[in-house]
Amino acid sequence: MTIGNPSTTASAGEPVAPVKPPPSPILVEGPIVKTLVLFSLPILASNILQSLNASINAAWIGHLLGTRALTASANANTLLFFLLSLSLGLSLAATILVGQSLGARDLLQTKRVMGTASVFFGGLSLLIAIAGFAVAPLILHAMQTPPDAAPLAAAYLRIIFVAVPAIFLSTFMMMALRGAGDSRTPFFFMLISVTLDVALNPFLIRGFGPIPAQGIAGSAMATAIAQWLSFGLLIAWLYRRPHVLTIGRRELRYFRIDGAILRSLLTKGVPMGLQIVVVSSSMILLISLIDRYGSLTVAAYGAAFQLWNYIQMPAFSIGNAASSMAAQNVGAGRWDRVNRIAFAAVAFNILLTGALVGAVTLSDNAAFSLFLGGNIEAIAIAKHMHLIVSWSFIFFGIAFVLSSVVRATGAVIPPLLILLVAIWGIRIPVAAFMSHFGVDGVLWGFPAGSIASVVMTIAYYRFGNWRRAKMLDI
Repeated sequence: MTIGNPSTTASAGEPVAPVKPPPSPILVEGPIVKTLVLFSLPILASNILQSLNASINAAWIGHLLGTRALTASANANTLLFFLLSLSLGLSLAATILVGQSLGARDLLQTKRVMGTASVFFGGLSLLIAIAGFAVAPLILHAMQTPPDAAPLAAAYLRIIFVAVPAIFLSTFMMMALRGAGDSRTPFFFMLISVTLDVALNPFLIRGFGPIPAQGIAGSAMATAIAQWLSFGLLIAWLYRRPHVLTIGRRELRYFRIDGAILRSLLTKGVPMGLQIVVVSSSMILLISLIDRYGSLTVAAYGAAFQLWNYIQMPAFSIGNAASSMAAQNVGAGRWDRVNRIAFAAVAFNILLTGALVGAVTLSDNAAFSLFLGGNIEAIAIAKHMHLIVSWSFIFFGIAFVLSSVVRATGAVIPPLLILLVAIWGIRIPVAAFMSHFGVDGVLWGFPAGSIASVVMTIAYYRFGNWRRAKMLDI
């Protein structure tokens, strides 16, 4: 990225005009630890909201419509998760581009990034929505959805595809805001979306007053309404300010595809999205190994896994915050702060993740009974699983945080390769081999992969050439 004049830069033939400094906090100044903590907490809260939203909606479907409908929604949401992984990866690339541009005070470059990304995300999501709506039954058949659940899943998935443009564009805008140094606004509009989704689900599923019962389609309609309404409110809020990320009526020229920016979104964003796919796909194989040991063990693993998801959230949130902070400082050329951000983020992750591991361990009976009721045998198995696995998430979190800082420069392939080796080269083979010695052997794959991941990531952070990476080849 070209670092221009502190107030503005322009390409050849483009008029130069003064642009107001961004109203959102700039992350190249002030105390690093305090900024990191205050910046990451709304991201953590947003992640928790998303998880609660999915859990509560599943509970509404299961309670009001039964297991067949729950199976249908689970199959449809598997595909949605894959699409969201792609969207999140591309949005992370946009976040870094925005952060580097604002860190360099290159506000016209910020407009080019926002214009290109808006057109790209809008066009891509519209194509996905149209194609997905048309071929939803065929997709579900290819996924081997159970025949008794397939019609319900098709009805659910078709309406979810209507929401895809709003989901993609909302994800992009919220990530861009974080790149600009604002994590509170995305949390606020995430809260609006989740509240609407959860509140509308029972009314649209069962009907209310003049609103007829929609069944499982009602749950999807609640999601679509919540996503489109919260996205519209977010855009209205941004233009009311006006925000540095908005493109005004006199700036419509920025709504055109910039080839270099588009290449960066694809070549940097797809590998970041694949990292999510690598982790999630490995979990499918791990659960197949756990399945061999009976329903009680599977139930215990499922309960433990629910809690482990929350234990890992601080690392994801701190990593995303550190990536946005590092991106702005890379753009500003503040490499001294980049290293300090990495160290502070690692320390904060150890503190927060360690505290969660300790809290769940100390309250394990109460924690696991939330999912397993009074089944003493299943709770005992879950507690044993937790003791083997939970501490390894501290190490995996360290690797994730450092990788997030590395990616802020544009170095995205080495973190993906490290994750591939750690997950599919070590965690899965160790789990598969050790499964011959019982379920404990499967679980020891988690610590093996986590330790390998942190060792390789620290080595790359220390000796790799990630500091010379670029987001834009211009």
